[in-house]
Amino acid sequence: MQTQPALQNSAAARAALWMVGALASFMLMAIGGRELAGHLSTFQILFFRSVIGLLVIGVVVLRQDRRLMRTEQFGLHLLRNLVHYGGQWGWFYGLGLIPLAEVFAIEFTVPVWTAILAALLLGERLTRGRIIAIVFGLVGMLVILRPGVAMVQPAALAVLGAALGYALAHTFTKKLTRRDAPLTILFYMTLIQLPLGLIPSIFGWVTPTPILWAWLTVVGIGALTAHYCMTRALILADATVVVPMDFLRLPLIALIGFLFYNEPLAWSVLVGAVIMLVGNLINIRGER
Repeated sequence: MQTQPALQNSAAARAALWMVGALASFMLMAIGGRELAGHLSTFQILFFRSVIGLLVIGVVVLRQDRRLMRTEQFGLHLLRNLVHYGGQWGWFYGLGLIPLAEVFAIEFTVPVWTAILAALLLGERLTRGRIIAIVFGLVGMLVILRPGVAMVQPAALAVLGAALGYALAHTFTKKLTRRDAPLTILFYMTLIQLPLGLIPSIFGWVTPTPILWAWLTVVGIGALTAHYCMTRALILADATVVVPMDFLRLPLIALIGFLFYNEPLAWSVLVGAVIMLVGNLINIRGER
C-alpha cells in the first residue's frame, strides 16, 4: 500500500507528463500560426481552427450525451465567445509580426487581468496574494514592453489586448460552469466562432494548399489538446507544480524562435516573465 507522500509524488509525475503534452501543444500551435501567417489571413486561420475544433468536439459530444448541446445561457455563451474570438485574433495576429517569446510573455499577463475582472464582475475578493500577483504582473508587463525606452509595436499591443480578451473570457467561463458542462462550453465556442471567422474570410479568400492544411490541422487539434492536457494536470497536482511548468513555455519557445526564425533572445522578455511568475507563485501560496 502506497503512503500519502508516495501517492502525491506519483500524481505529480503524471501531472508533469500531462504538462509535457500541454507545452508541446502550445508550441506547435504557435509554430503553426507563424507558418500560416504569411499565407492566410488571421480571420481565415481562426475559421479553419473552429471548423476542425467543431468536428472533434461534435463527435465527442454525440458519443457521450447529445444533451450537452443544450444550454439556457446562450446569451452569455455569445458574449464570452465574442471577447474570446477577439483575444484569439490578437494572439494569432501577433504571432506573425513579433518574436514568439514576446507573444508568450505578454500572454502571461492573463492571470493579472482575470483577478481584476473577477473582482469587478463576479465580486471575488482581492486578497493580499492576488494584489501582489497583480502588481508583479504589471511590473513584468512594463519590463517586457519597455514603454518610453523603445517604441511599443502595434502587434505587441494586439497581444496585450488578446490577454485582456482571454481574461474576460475566463471570467465569463466561471459563470457558465455553474450550469453548463465544460464540453458544452467548448461546443458553443467552436459553433459561435465559426461564422465569426467565416464572414470576414470571404473577402480575400485563399484556398489552402496541402502543406497549409497540415499546419491548420496542427493549430486546430493543438488548441484542444493543450487545454485538455493542462486541465488533466491541474486535476492531478497542485497549481504550484503546474504553473511553473507552464512558464517553461517561454524559454522553450524563445529557443525555437532563436534556432528556426533567427529571433533575438531579449533579456527584458525573460526578466519580465520571471517577475510575473514570482507574483503568481506568491498568490498561489497565499491561496493555499
